[in-house]
Amino acid sequence: MASNLLPAGLFAACAVFLALAMPLIAGDPDMLQDFCVADYKSLKGPLRLNGFPCKRPENATANDFFSNVLAKPGNTNNPVGSAVTAANVDNLPGLNTLGVSMSRIDYAPWGVNPPHTHPRGTEIIFMLEGSLDVGFVTTGGYLYARTVCKGEIFVFPRGLLHFQKNNGGTPAVAISAFNSQLPGTQSLAVALFGASPPVPTDVLARALQIDGGLVEAIKSKFPANY
Repeated sequence: MASNLLPAGLFAACAVFLALAMPLIAGDPDMLQDFCVADYKSLKGPLRLNGFPCKRPENATANDFFSNVLAKPGNTNNPVGSAVTAANVDNLPGLNTLGVSMSRIDYAPWGVNPPHTHPRGTEIIFMLEGSLDVGFVTTGGYLYARTVCKGEIFVFPRGLLHFQKNNGGTPAVAISAFNSQLPGTQSLAVALFGASPPVPTDVLARALQIDGGLVEAIKSKFPANY
C-alpha cells in the first residue's frame, strides 16, 4: 500500500514545486547581489554572457543608475506617427540584472505604434497625455481591446502581439514599464517584410493570401536594417 502512495506523493510535491517556481521564470532571473552595473567595455573581448558582466562595485557611480533619456519627446515625423524612446540596459547600465526597464512612447495625432511583440517581458503602459485605442491578440486569436485615457493603465502580456493608436487629433504620450532589463521588440511588419535575408516572397504570398507582386511592393517599404 505504501509503495502505491509514494509515487502519488512525489507527483504532488513536484506539482507544488512547479506552481511555486512559475512566477520566478516569468521575467528576468533574480539577481544575486545588490547590483551589477553593466560593463560595456567587456563586450569588446571574448567573454559573452546572457546579459552583461558586472563592473567592480567600487568602480560604479551614481550616474550608472541615472538617465534623462525619457525627458525628451521622440520624433514622430515618420510613416507610422509614433516614436519609442527606451531606457533599458543598453543605455542605463545600472539596470543590469534588476529585471526592469521603461520606455516613452510619443504619438502624433492619429499616430500608431504598429503591431509588435516583446518576447522577454510583460508591458504595462501609463497614459501621460491624450488617449489611445489599444489591444492585444491571444494565441487563440481573440482580441482584447479598449480605450485608455490620461491617468489610466493597460497591460500587454509577455510575447503577445499588441498595438496602440492615438485616437485624437492632438499628440499623446505614454510611459511603458517592463519586467525585463531588455524586453526586446519584434515588429510584425518589419519581421515579415524587412528581414535579412528576406522571407521568401512565395511564402508570404501564400500565408497572407495575396499576390507576390504586392508582397514585393510592401517589401520595398521595409528595407532590411541588419
